[in-house]
Amino acid sequence: MSFNQFLYPHVESHPLAENHLLLISEEKYIEKIHIQVIQEDGNRVVLKDSGHLPRERVAEDFVWAQWDMSEQRLYYIDLKKSRSVLKCIQFSADEKFNLMFEAPLDITLSDSGFKLVNFGCDDLQDQENLSKHLTLCVFTNHTGTLCVCYSPKFDSWEKITYSVFYFHKGHSKTFTAALGSVDSHVTKGLTFLNLDYYVAVYLPGHFFHLLNIQHPDLICHSLFLTGNNEVVDMLPHSPLQSLSGSLVLDWCSGKLSRAVLNQSYLLQFLWNTRLDYEKMGALHCVLSWGRDHPFLEAKIIQWISENISACHSFDLIQEFIIASSYWSIYPETSDMDKLLPYSSVLAWNTEIPGITLVTEEIPLPFMKVHSFKGYWEKLNSNLEYIKYSKPHLLYNNSMVQREWHSLISEEKTGRRRSMVYVRNILDNAMKVISNLEARNLEPRLTPLFQEEDNPQRLLMGLMVSELKDHLLRHLQGVEKKKIEQMVLDYISKLLDLICQILETSWRKHHLHPSVLHFSRRASAAEFTVFHIMTRILKATTSLFLPLPPGFHTLHTLLGVHCLPLHNLLHYIDDGVLLLTETAVTRLMKDLDNSEKNEKLKFSIIVRLPPLIGQKICRLWDHPMSSNIISRNHVKRLLLNYKKEPRSSMIDKSPGSVEFLPLNYFIEILTDRESSSQALYALEGHDNVDAKFVEEAALKHTTMLLGL
Repeated sequence: MSFNQFLYPHVESHPLAENHLLLISEEKYIEKIHIQVIQEDGNRVVLKDSGHLPRERVAEDFVWAQWDMSEQRLYYIDLKKSRSVLKCIQFSADEKFNLMFEAPLDITLSDSGFKLVNFGCDDLQDQENLSKHLTLCVFTNHTGTLCVCYSPKFDSWEKITYSVFYFHKGHSKTFTAALGSVDSHVTKGLTFLNLDYYVAVYLPGHFFHLLNIQHPDLICHSLFLTGNNEVVDMLPHSPLQSLSGSLVLDWCSGKLSRAVLNQSYLLQFLWNTRLDYEKMGALHCVLSWGRDHPFLEAKIIQWISENISACHSFDLIQEFIIASSYWSIYPETSDMDKLLPYSSVLAWNTEIPGITLVTEEIPLPFMKVHSFKGYWEKLNSNLEYIKYSKPHLLYNNSMVQREWHSLISEEKTGRRRSMVYVRNILDNAMKVISNLEARNLEPRLTPLFQEEDNPQRLLMGLMVSELKDHLLRHLQGVEKKKIEQMVLDYISKLLDLICQILETSWRKHHLHPSVLHFSRRASAAEFTVFHIMTRILKATTSLFLPLPPGFHTLHTLLGVHCLPLHNLLHYIDDGVLLLTETAVTRLMKDLDNSEKNEKLKFSIIVRLPPLIGQKICRLWDHPMSSNIISRNHVKRLLLNYKKEPRSSMIDKSPGSVEFLPLNYFIEILTDRESSSQALYALEGHDNVDAKFVEEAALKHTTMLLGL
């Protein structure tokens, strides 16, 4: 018995009189046959020289073979000293074929008989007793993945074991799935389906697993559904066969379908599940299949807003903004999976009920050619990355942390390095904001991007520089201009997602910028939005990601509006609320000088950095602010002061105050102010002098004594 497969069915350059046939024999050899036809007696077509057809031996002594029609590839396994070796032949439109790689497989096929995949209906497959045979298939996709899925003969009705060899990652994973009841007799075979970035593993009536083959390292990035789930009940119970290009053949009905993930169902599943690992797996499924789709993102953001505290194993906001930003630029180049983070989760230790997993390193395929194009170039790049990329090349924004802290420290102390350097960083930030505004033309409800917010702009600009350098180092052959645009798009996406989460929560709770007026009590809706902003801040801080300019001002003003004073100060002291100059200026101007507000203002002013504090104090016409200004003036005057013997020059005029300690102190200040060095040091301080200090001291004393 033999099986035939025509080659190059889509190549139009071949003349009709020529064709090529792949002959697969049960005698365990494969030949390529060159066929020529001639026309006789009008329209009759016959083989030319049928007794001497040109043949080329392609493979021999194999025990398993799979045909990939769309990519014109033949995979087969031969046994070398009882060792299974996977090989691949690539057929080209120029009628040549090449052995592309050899890869050892740690599986046993010696007693499995002869097995063919995707050569038509296989008589050796008993549709009613598929569990008695092993299942083996090879899947690839355009990003250079190479997966071998293998399930041995079932030897237990309580559990099923299958393995996936991720050759493009250098490891295999063996999954053992519990079936539950001993009475759950299995007569159906295990089906593997190629779904592009995922492989579906399907046992009719029992389970449906979606394995993430692009990022298989953590089990939480895959989705495991059991027989109690309605998606398992919706799937056909008849045996399925996966063909090229996500096509699926139902053996019983003969129907040919294209397998895709149902986005509506995945979103519904995301809303309904209570398990963290299912939320994680479903979230990544939705994002990978609906890349940068506004409707899907809006639905996910709505779900996040209503389930902000529902996850305990991972941060929902972190995971969403990292994964969604990754997929927004992933199509630009498949190497992004090595250079940009796909997930905020670095380790997953939570067990998934009913699933046991064993991960092992495997030998890499040995490439047999030296020139690569298309898929083979990407696969080879993946293999080279495994060999030589230690440590991993994933970008981490902590790279900019030290430089950012240095710039912020300089800003607080009034010192600044080269203005050209700082201007370039701020220009980078301006490009990001312009890029973001160009993508979102609708007006925002939230009052963001309405102030300079230098700290966030510096962080944004530093991230642009660092990420651009990172990609330029590792993306060979990609134009610099394209990389620069990818960087702007990526950071813009991060910021846009944060804005969208805020915008969604503001619209849901019917908030308006007018809520920031302090003439009334805060509502429950404002408390909720403040809580969401606090969660956003926590998510971005631990990843050291920039926030939209104005975020901290808005967050602080909401905090003042919502929190009692002791809680507010606790949030400020712990760094949750940042006292921006814009926020504090607004408070000084909008709040009256009631006893409660005086206490609030004073508590805030004493927590400000010196440079900002000096500006803010002058906005508050109050003895408290005069007292603070005086203290700062005295502190500067007496810096490096050395006491020297001197004659007293205390003013004895009739209008002077008879309070010797104060008089003596004011005399020292006056003397210090008279020195040229002190005048130089105090230049630009609004003519605060010893007289001002004396008046402030007397007012403060009078206030303390209640006079």
